[in-house]
Amino acid sequence: MAFTRASGILLHPTSLPSRYGIGDLGQAAYGFVDFLVETKQQLWQILPLGPTGHGNSPYMCYSAMAGNPLLISLDELAEQGLLEKADLVEVPEFSAERVEYHKVIPHKLELLKKAAQKFQVKEPQEFQEFCQAQAFWLEDYSLFMALKDANQGASWTDWDRAIAKREPEALDLWRTKLADAIFLQKFFQFEFCRQWFALKAYANERQIQIIGDMPIYVAHDSADVWAFPENFMVDPETLLPSQMAGVPPDYFSETGQLWGNPTYNWEELEETQFDWWLKRIKTSLSYVDQIRIDHFRGFESYWAVPEGEETAMNGQWVEAPGVPLFERVEEVLGKLPFLAEDLGIITPEVEALRDKFGFPGMKILQFAFGSDHRNPYLPFNCDRNFVIYTGTHDNDTTVGWYSKANDYEKQRLIDFVGGVAPESVHWAMIRLALSSVATLSIVPLQDLLGLGSEARMNTPGLAEGNWEWRFDAAMLNPTVCHQFRTLTELYGRATHQWP
Repeated sequence: MAFTRASGILLHPTSLPSRYGIGDLGQAAYGFVDFLVETKQQLWQILPLGPTGHGNSPYMCYSAMAGNPLLISLDELAEQGLLEKADLVEVPEFSAERVEYHKVIPHKLELLKKAAQKFQVKEPQEFQEFCQAQAFWLEDYSLFMALKDANQGASWTDWDRAIAKREPEALDLWRTKLADAIFLQKFFQFEFCRQWFALKAYANERQIQIIGDMPIYVAHDSADVWAFPENFMVDPETLLPSQMAGVPPDYFSETGQLWGNPTYNWEELEETQFDWWLKRIKTSLSYVDQIRIDHFRGFESYWAVPEGEETAMNGQWVEAPGVPLFERVEEVLGKLPFLAEDLGIITPEVEALRDKFGFPGMKILQFAFGSDHRNPYLPFNCDRNFVIYTGTHDNDTTVGWYSKANDYEKQRLIDFVGGVAPESVHWAMIRLALSSVATLSIVPLQDLLGLGSEARMNTPGLAEGNWEWRFDAAMLNPTVCHQFRTLTELYGRATHQWP
């Protein structure tokens, strides 16, 4: 897909300002779109939108197709008459800088349930039509989440054997028994979609495209694996992954990374002409305009670790059917607006797969200054068909990175930009990203605001404390707005600068 020269900001909706402890799809989200318009941006990149589980990671969701109910705006529910204004007067004292999930979740779910009860009395035709249109994933997901609640949050492999193995009689029994809980989950998804699609339309009408994020793997404890175990490498007896995903030992970890997700049963998926993947991608493309594919290299070959291993050391590379998959998706859905996360040690075969379909790759400026002029992340080594970032959600902020960089890296950056003051290092990196020949340029909001490591979104390998950062609306002040807009226009990335 041909992209026009453009730039934008990386910000997950949970980071938006809100008096309810977590960013949502209410007025602050519309205000952020207005900020993008004012600074002449064309892109808003987000993280996966799915319902998160333990650890709150958007990369380990209970569904590859559902939305996160925590993003539903309570103010919007009150505007619809599904909550009383009085319901929103007394709000716990939430942090304005971090999402305190342990406080946010019970408070918000109580109000969402109250809204659902009021909604159930009316149950409009629009809701019934939504349930019918999305039945291919909504039915299994709603039952899965209702069962999970009924089992005190236990993984589906620990449920009663009959329902874990989806025996028809057990499915019928539990659908009847949990009818109200199933309705609740369907309402959550209906309202999430209603609010999300209204926000997306508002952005699109203002020439803002939304870049979503699609993890290559899904969580083992998810509706997808429970409903379609044949699509995954799952042991039919234990129901646990018979083959797990990860990456091999490297410079960063002598034991590699064992993610625990089941790998795909590609043989089964090919026999069905990749039907599950087609539905997943089609659903994702209804939520967003472009999709960043996380761990893209896994579509060429993936690191497979046998069941029972505690590290990723004893895995092996297994070839994946990336070419037939993407050919099939293009055949059904047309030219694909995909961006390939091709970071790390990438082979010529992975690059060939990326280039065969014309997917833009990624360049990260924080990786650019640790070696000589041959470093592939330096802007002058970047081709047009790439997205260049100052950093990503997995990196430290630019200010945090610079404070920890060694003398060589600091000197390389200083030489490259002709001098830089520590307090303006983020603007130096933003200027490098925007001036690059790369067609697309994305800046995490933390870098635009010049924030330090305290604003980092995720530290890979750290189990707690991730995905919590939030900003204050006052940070998007006229000075930041003017400087970002000026650089965006200067380097030809502004809205309407290109035909």
